[in-house]
Amino acid sequence: MKKKTLKRGAASVLAAATAFGLLAGCSTKGEQAGAGAASGGDGASKAQLTLKVEVFDRGNSPAGMTVTKNLVTKWVQETFGNPNNIKLEYIPVPRAQEVDKLNVLMASGDAPDIVFTYDPNLVYKYVQQGGLMDLGKLIDAWGANLKSYLGKDTLDYGKFDGVQYAIPAKRVYLGKYSSMIRQDWLDKLGLPVPRTTQEVYNTLKAFKEKNAGGSGTIPLGLSLAPASIEPIIWPFIKKTSDEERYTLMQLLGSGDRPTLMPGHKEGVQFLNKLYNEGLISPDFALDKDKKKLQQDVMTGKVGMYAEDAGQSYGTAPDIIGVLQKNIQGAKVTPIDPYTNEEGKHSKPAYQPAGMYIMIPKTSKNGEAAMKYLNWMAQKDVLNRLTNGEEGKNYTLQDGIPILKDEDATKNLLYNAGDMRLVSNGLDLGDKDKNLKAMALAVPEAFRKDAAAAYQNGLADGIPPLRFEKPIQSEVKYGKVLQDKYDELIVKSTMAKPADFDKVYDAALKDYLSSGGEEIKKERTKAYKAMKK
Repeated sequence: MKKKTLKRGAASVLAAATAFGLLAGCSTKGEQAGAGAASGGDGASKAQLTLKVEVFDRGNSPAGMTVTKNLVTKWVQETFGNPNNIKLEYIPVPRAQEVDKLNVLMASGDAPDIVFTYDPNLVYKYVQQGGLMDLGKLIDAWGANLKSYLGKDTLDYGKFDGVQYAIPAKRVYLGKYSSMIRQDWLDKLGLPVPRTTQEVYNTLKAFKEKNAGGSGTIPLGLSLAPASIEPIIWPFIKKTSDEERYTLMQLLGSGDRPTLMPGHKEGVQFLNKLYNEGLISPDFALDKDKKKLQQDVMTGKVGMYAEDAGQSYGTAPDIIGVLQKNIQGAKVTPIDPYTNEEGKHSKPAYQPAGMYIMIPKTSKNGEAAMKYLNWMAQKDVLNRLTNGEEGKNYTLQDGIPILKDEDATKNLLYNAGDMRLVSNGLDLGDKDKNLKAMALAVPEAFRKDAAAAYQNGLADGIPPLRFEKPIQSEVKYGKVLQDKYDELIVKSTMAKPADFDKVYDAALKDYLSSGGEEIKKERTKAYKAMKK
């Protein structure tokens, strides 16, 4: 996802503002500059308002830039901020610790005017604590573009207890993960691409025995992140009844966890087998943000790994591009090898609503915050935030933007997805066109593989389950149980094979007594009520 460069004079800024409907006289109520808090009712200018906006910090900013000060923040200030007499101040939050950091900000009363999370249980927790602003009237008054772009179905995901407490971003691409394998290692050893879980194991064994990557070979790169763990475990989950799925699945964070589902233990036991045979990253338990995994891939140590679909191509970091610079002849192929009992490549998928955007009740700038989000929901603004300037950063091919493969464009768009809050993904208004555009957004040499990776992410995807209202115990215990689940994975994976059952069962018992059993009971009750 990507961003755009701009160095404009005053005339250019004025022209851009006019084009985006920001100036009074040519804009709707939702975009009028100077309305409300930023200017007086009689037209007299008020003091400049400061609007604080959360931004994810992934530690990947180009040299000389930060997530709070870069080419896009400059453009947003010039195009939205200045015409509306608003100063944008970005508050960085480390992506890997976003929930903990947001909890601290909310508890202290010092949260930015715009905050967000992917965790609906966290949103409901803030709702129950009285920490969020009711956005209903604000959207009616200043959110015409948001209503039009998101639509009622997406907006309804942000309603809790019948009140619009959050604005869900539109989730454009619903796939999650794709596995990647060093094709040059396969070719060197005369091995086919693995197409089943058993073939994965055989391939990893061969990578190790033949020392395919030289000194420090890691057959399967692994981190303690869902993108690493879930593609392996989900295919082990057995086919169950509708009732079992609803009652045994648990929503932790932004995704369903099959912790209590039949087959989960076998999936973790497979990880245990891989670990004890030296086939996975030995320090995976310390790598929650995937930084070590990515570094090992880029330095040529890793034979296979799983990642968010398409994320290895032309992003920050440019994982495969850097690998090929470091290792002559390195070639990576996207694959979808893990199979369930039916031979399907089952994996979790996303719901159509993505990030939940909120305005804390402590904010004094609800109107300005809504104007900012509403401005962002315009087609021209979303395109600019995603692709930059036509001719300068991209060209059009059959109506699809083709980004230029150059540092200037990469530096502009390096964190486009984190700035484009209201849309999780490149949205051209058509599913097939979006998929094609996602592949075309990466450097030309990788486009065919990127398209395959995105298709892998969609194949046999299992959408998350949804109850009519949040499960209270998931709200209460969600954060604790995420940590307990990670503990279960780490302890069970690293246990001696002879101790696996004992270690896994003890970790699961701890998980259940820490809230997991309560969630199971409440989901069972909710399912029965839903089926009446």
